[in-house]
Amino acid sequence: MTGPIDAHVHLWNRATDPQPWIDPVTMAAIDRDFSAADLAGMLDSTGAGTAVVVQAGNSLGETRRLLDDPSPRVAGVVGWIDLTGDVGGQLRTLGPGPGPGSGPGAGTGTGRRLVGIRHLVHVDPDPDWLGRPDVGSSLDRLGAHDLCFDLVLRPWQTAAAADVAAARPGTRFVVDHLGGVAESTDDRSWESGLRALAARPNVYAKISGLAALVADPARLRRVVEVALDAFGARRLMYGSDWPMACLTAGPAGWRTAVDELIAGLGADERRAVLGTTAAVCYRLGA
Repeated sequence: MTGPIDAHVHLWNRATDPQPWIDPVTMAAIDRDFSAADLAGMLDSTGAGTAVVVQAGNSLGETRRLLDDPSPRVAGVVGWIDLTGDVGGQLRTLGPGPGPGSGPGAGTGTGRRLVGIRHLVHVDPDPDWLGRPDVGSSLDRLGAHDLCFDLVLRPWQTAAAADVAAARPGTRFVVDHLGGVAESTDDRSWESGLRALAARPNVYAKISGLAALVADPARLRRVVEVALDAFGARRLMYGSDWPMACLTAGPAGWRTAVDELIAGLGADERRAVLGTTAAVCYRLGA
């Protein structure tokens, strides 16, 4: 039986992977490095056994370093490759897998598995990056390699992302942070976009990146209820977005909020949100 999995965390060492977006004044709580040892402590505090580590920068070097981390608490890595370049060649540099029909890839020398790819679409200078023909072909290649593509979006990008997912039914997509709802100023438009994404059976979503909304429990409950209605528990997964959650409710506070939000679900549905969905979507343990 799958145990609790935190489907969205970050690790960074700023000596090798600078994080210039961190403001030392307003983001003092995360203005430091975060290691696998820190991750283990956080997971223990929230009751999760393992985690999916997600890239923090569009850097192949960062992906290699994440894959080389031997921590047993890392179930898989969502890394980065240049989807406008040679996808197969880049994947080969990351280890002996992946390959068509061979399942997710392994990390260099350690067996750490690459389970997905993410590009920082929400801050890409090209507002139409997702719609580029070369990116579309590369997304098809990810599907052939049995790798997911994580979508980090602003709310206004969800409609275009839904079209991309519809055009590529052989690729699994994961909507991080419920499509950026924490940044939305128009929840009705956000809901329309999220439901368009949920209408595609190859799209999953993460209840993550919402710790700031704990301070507005009524709105938090509304957006999670929309997500549960649109996706169902078996296409939704819990993520702490640690260490970003340290800026607001904290990972333990966020986990407590999620437990309360899904308390009305059946036992199997709760297990799905807290672990099974991530294991199925990312092929963890496959």
